Amino acid sequence: MHFDDIEYVELCVADVSTASGFYTGNLGFRRVAEGGPETGLTGRRSVLLQQGTLRLLLTQGLEAGDVSSTYVEAHGDGVRDIALRTKDAVAAFGHVTQRGAQPLREPVVGKDGAGRRMLQATVGTVGDLVHSLIQCDAPVGAFLPPGMVPCEAPVQLDFEPFAGLDHLAICLEPGTLDATVRFYEHVFGFRQSHQETVHTDASGMNSKVVQSLSTRICLPLQEPLSRENPGQIGEFLRRHGGPGVQHLALLTNDIVGCVRQLQQGLSFLAIPPAYYERLESRLGALAFDLEPLRELGILVDRDEWGTLLQTFTRSAHPRQTLFFEAIQRQEARGFGGANIRALFEAVERDYARVQA
Repeated sequence: MHFDDIEYVELCVADVSTASGFYTGNLGFRRVAEGGPETGLTGRRSVLLQQGTLRLLLTQGLEAGDVSSTYVEAHGDGVRDIALRTKDAVAAFGHVTQRGAQPLREPVVGKDGAGRRMLQATVGTVGDLVHSLIQCDAPVGAFLPPGMVPCEAPVQLDFEPFAGLDHLAICLEPGTLDATVRFYEHVFGFRQSHQETVHTDASGMNSKVVQSLSTRICLPLQEPLSRENPGQIGEFLRRHGGPGVQHLALLTNDIVGCVRQLQQGLSFLAIPPAYYERLESRLGALAFDLEPLRELGILVDRDEWGTLLQTFTRSAHPRQTLFFEAIQRQEARGFGGANIRALFEAVERDYARVQA
């Protein structure tokens, strides 16, 4: 049983209008569909956003008992559902639940927002994170969740910062990383592709990456090195109220232009000057101008396939949990292993800055 694509990522939000404004105004998404009680969405209101191949579904619960309302009460705005495309939702549901996924919603036949036949089921994974299993004839990037109505005239931007989703990073409780990796391997048929251990003066983390065979579904999983000094991963777990998605990495073809545009509404983690002073001695001569990277706080790494450029926003979340990564791959397949400590320490400094 293979899951080769992410159909959409659903975020539960306290106010869908405010959240939609944030994503369209600051991250370059455009509204492509919307729905509510008047379109058949009972007890909730949703907006579907798109940029490149990535679709974000923002959902606000309108009733106290709605699952979106319950999620927001426990965690604040955040990713609840990473919906996976499958060719056979009935077989997929049976396969993953027999292997240990928690059954939350058995396969239901219905119609998507464009009237096409579809099947949808839902299973639980870690914490309150779920995977919907979607079977539909719509092309990837064209599926409309049930009850959604296309916007008449989606706003087209002159420059879209991002081309799609690269990965979603998930924070886990200490001591659960290996079991979660085995879960995704055994239940969903993913494979582990990368592994990193980060030590800082105060804390550290273990990280392993699981990917679908297509590599289009990519989940870096990370846990604190110790319960006694859980560091920024432990701080996320405390603020979020358990495991969950810490950041979305958004793929760009022009990270310098992307960051310059995003700086109008977002701030980015500060990178110490010493990082850039050591960069060429670590990587060798660079085939691009280092000054814009230094100015914008963009990190650089290389693997055997190519070069990776990445940077990270400060969290605009009220709980200082969810944030975003801009990533440009020049043939690289890794995740910036040499940069992970710099990122880890930058997030720790940012938590300290907010608490001060």
